[in-house]
Amino acid sequence: MGVFERYLSVWVGLCILAGVSLGNFLPEVFQWFAALEYAHVNIPVALFIWVMIYPMMIQVDFSSIKDVGKKPKGLALTLVINWLIKPFSMAALGWLFFRVVFVDLVDPQTASEYIAGMILLGVAPCTAMVFVWSHLVKGDANYTLVQVSVNDLIMIFAFAPIAAFLLGVNDVTVPWATLLFSVLLYVVVPLVAGIVTRKLLDSADNHLRLNQFIQTLKPVSIAGLLATVVLLFGFQAQTIIASPLAIVLIAIPLLLQTYGIFAIAYGAAKAMKLPHNVAAPACMIGTSNFFELAVAVAISLFGLQSGAALATVVGVLVEVPVMLSLVAFANRTRHWFD
Repeated sequence: MGVFERYLSVWVGLCILAGVSLGNFLPEVFQWFAALEYAHVNIPVALFIWVMIYPMMIQVDFSSIKDVGKKPKGLALTLVINWLIKPFSMAALGWLFFRVVFVDLVDPQTASEYIAGMILLGVAPCTAMVFVWSHLVKGDANYTLVQVSVNDLIMIFAFAPIAAFLLGVNDVTVPWATLLFSVLLYVVVPLVAGIVTRKLLDSADNHLRLNQFIQTLKPVSIAGLLATVVLLFGFQAQTIIASPLAIVLIAIPLLLQTYGIFAIAYGAAKAMKLPHNVAAPACMIGTSNFFELAVAVAISLFGLQSGAALATVVGVLVEVPVMLSLVAFANRTRHWFD
C-alpha cells in the first residue's frame, strides 16, 4: 500500500479544506466550472472521475469467472451482502437518521438529498480498493478477483433498478434516462475500455506490461479523485460554511452502516466456517463502496451543489480510515477461523 493510499483520508481532508477555501474566495471560478455541462453531466467532473475509474477497471479479469464454482460459499456471502442487505440497510439508516433522529436539524429537501447520496453509496459495491484490503488481510488474491468480476457484471444490470427502487421508496423522483446514462457512462464504457486495454497489454499472459501500466496510472487515478473532491467542495463551499454540522450528520449513519455490515458479514463467515483468506476479503468487498460511481451518479441525478453529491464525498472521507481499522481487526482475529 503506497503513501497515497495509506493516507488517502488525509489527502481528502486537505482537499476538502482547499475546496471550501477556494470556493469562498474564488466563487466565480467554480461557477464557470459548474456551467461546463452537457446532458446533466458536468464535463470536468466526468473527466476526473473517468481518470479514477478506468485504471480500476483494467484490474478486473473476466476470464477468472470460469473459477466461479470454486469455494461458492464465499462468493454467495459477498453477493448476499452486496445486493440483498447493504443497499436496503443503507436506505433504512438514511431514513431513520434524516427523517427521525435529525429531523429538526435538516430541512426536508436537503434530508432527501442526503438519503439519496447514501443510497447511491450502498448500491455501489467496491471494485478497486478491495484489492488493497484483500492484500492487507492476506486474502486469496485469485478468489478476490473472481468476486470483484462477478460483482461488476451484476452491477451493470442491478445498480439502476435497485437505486431507482430505493430512491422512489424515499420519495425521491428518479429520472430514469439520466440514471441509465450514468451507468452506461461510468460503468459500461470504462469496463469495456478496461477489458480492451487488458487484452492489448496482456497478450503474453504474463501480466508484466499490464502491471507496469496499472502502476503508472495509479498516481493519476488518485489525482483525479482529489481534484474531484476539490471541485465538489468548492461548489458547495458557501453551504458548508453556513452549516458545517452537515458533514458530521452524514458521517454518523455512514459509520454505523460500515461497521454494522462488516459485523454481519464477519459473523456469517465464521458461522459458515470459511477459511480466513476467503472470509476476510469477502467481508471487505461487502463492506466497502464504489464511491467513485456513487459520486458521479449523484452529480448527474441531483447536481454538483446537491446534498446527494456532498453525502457521497463524505463517504470517501469516512471509508478509508474505517476500512483500515477493519483490516486491523480481521488480522487480529485470524485465529477465529482456524
